[in-house]
Amino acid sequence: MNVKIAIAQIDITFGNPQKNRKKVQQWIEMASLQSPDIIVFPELWDTGYDLSRLEEIADSNGESSIKLLQQLAKKHKVHIVGGSIANIQENGIKNTLIVIDDKGNLVKEYSKLHLFQLMNEHKYLIPGNDDGLFTLMNFPFAAFICYDIRFPEWMRKHVLQGAKALFVVAEWPSARLDHWRSLLITRAIENQCFVIACNRVGSDPNNEFAGQSLIINPWGEVIAEGKDKEELIIQEINLSDVETIRQRIPIFTDRRPEYYN
Repeated sequence: MNVKIAIAQIDITFGNPQKNRKKVQQWIEMASLQSPDIIVFPELWDTGYDLSRLEEIADSNGESSIKLLQQLAKKHKVHIVGGSIANIQENGIKNTLIVIDDKGNLVKEYSKLHLFQLMNEHKYLIPGNDDGLFTLMNFPFAAFICYDIRFPEWMRKHVLQGAKALFVVAEWPSARLDHWRSLLITRAIENQCFVIACNRVGSDPNNEFAGQSLIINPWGEVIAEGKDKEELIIQEINLSDVETIRQRIPIFTDRRPEYYN
């Protein structure tokens, strides 16, 4: 039950989808040389937080970015948790995470449920209303976007529905780096599952981003961590560790949800 993860901790060019797509292609080609099972990218890697120009620079239904990832996944025979992209639909613009399997199939689209007002997301984006559950390699996973990690009940819901690992894609600022690490480690401990979190590096006109991407095991131990520069973080995880740790401290059988409402 081993799964080899590659986190692409990249910088993002503000408001330049064409340049960002070229970079993502280069990083997939570079990562594929190490034969990972899954490659992970950060939040809004196509446009960055150039929210006021999304109607101009994002493409309809994210088609260009999705097509690119499908082609690369199929070519390199790798699964891709493709971060998230600016996704223009008839009713508005969503921040949408995409998952592609190694045959190039679109497995999942999850649009960010919780919009972060501190970065004005609520002014330019509409929230999603679907869950983050998906299956790759016959394993149940779930994925979330940045601010979602501050809502433990949302993430717990997916674990109760079977997710063995939680993927998080983000543009998390350096100013709140301590929150990033603390929240992710807590989500791993309380859900007794792996957390695989990809954050961007670099800066835009308003923010500096922390990097420090993490892979955390179900015991809450950080087993891989990035720094504050562009890098590829490679780590193999064993999903059987989830059940081993849940048997050691059986919080899911000891839950008393009838009292939680």
